[in-house]
Amino acid sequence: MAENKIVLSGMRPTGKLHLGNFHGALKNWVSLQGKYDCYFFVADLHSLTTAYQHTENLAQNSEDMLIDWLTAGLDPQKCTIFIQSDVPQISELNTLLGMITPLGWLLRNPTYKEQIQELLKQKYAGQLDEKSLGEKIASIAGDDEISCFGFLGYPVLMATDILIQQAAYVPVGKDQTAHLEIARDLTRRFAEIYGEQVFTEPQPLYTTVARVPGIDGRKMSKSYNNAISLGEDLDSVRKKVMSMFTDPNKKGAHDPANPEGCVAYAFHKIYNPNVSKRCEECKAGALGCVACKKELFALMEPELVAFSERRKLFEGDKAQLAQIVKDGKARACQNAEQTLQRVKRVMRMIK
Repeated sequence: MAENKIVLSGMRPTGKLHLGNFHGALKNWVSLQGKYDCYFFVADLHSLTTAYQHTENLAQNSEDMLIDWLTAGLDPQKCTIFIQSDVPQISELNTLLGMITPLGWLLRNPTYKEQIQELLKQKYAGQLDEKSLGEKIASIAGDDEISCFGFLGYPVLMATDILIQQAAYVPVGKDQTAHLEIARDLTRRFAEIYGEQVFTEPQPLYTTVARVPGIDGRKMSKSYNNAISLGEDLDSVRKKVMSMFTDPNKKGAHDPANPEGCVAYAFHKIYNPNVSKRCEECKAGALGCVACKKELFALMEPELVAFSERRKLFEGDKAQLAQIVKDGKARACQNAEQTLQRVKRVMRMIK
């Protein structure tokens, strides 16, 4: 039986998801929904913090991502699935918490600085040399596309998502604990200012995250055109698997190779129960890359077929999808409203 403690997590809607999303987060979500009271949300408000000028596909991306969640195995009978902007209480509490958040907390947030650097590198790739890019990063306040109130304040919105649902746990990798700090700090600061502990202080729920590289060895991303999507056509996936990056020093089929850094081997770690044997075979030159990739595709195929069948099922039933979103909204709003009313009473905004 599931524990009553709430687990919460969300994703920005970027459209159809890929195997990196599945093995990096969704697979864990599916396992959690049978153990806790889980809330999973489409973070469409968060998408505006870095892409407010590109909203033409936002609604469709949200729908595509919801379909992929269901494809991956999220069950609306076992968890609450909702769209962030469908819960107006989030925006209201975000405003109230923003009033008590010290500016220094936001400016010192390491993730803020890292994202600024990454966004500027993407924006000016090939246009600026390293020196000029460094100067641009140092003067981020002058970039109107990035230096916005919403982007600076996104940790408060993230904290609001967690606190308004009274989440006890947030699934994170061990390198992501800092993402929870402002939520935890705001929990304590609110209690210190208003004399009452209103929010559940969230704890990290450490999860094992499988790193799934793209077929070219870089991080799997649609923007890199190196991803394998959930429900993708099998022939397309087969071609991608056969083109996966391998050890460039291996010239002949029976030359010894280094499996570390080989994309095919990274996928064998996920799909092959005898991966240690495959590692030794690779080092000994006992198996060529073509045969290795063919075996890998055979191991992946059952999961890929299941994804394809489930995705078609949900794509063809818009009424069911709309009902899932409606039900999730109702549950999320009800829980959020209880928290918001208590916050407003403690803040003496209502009697």
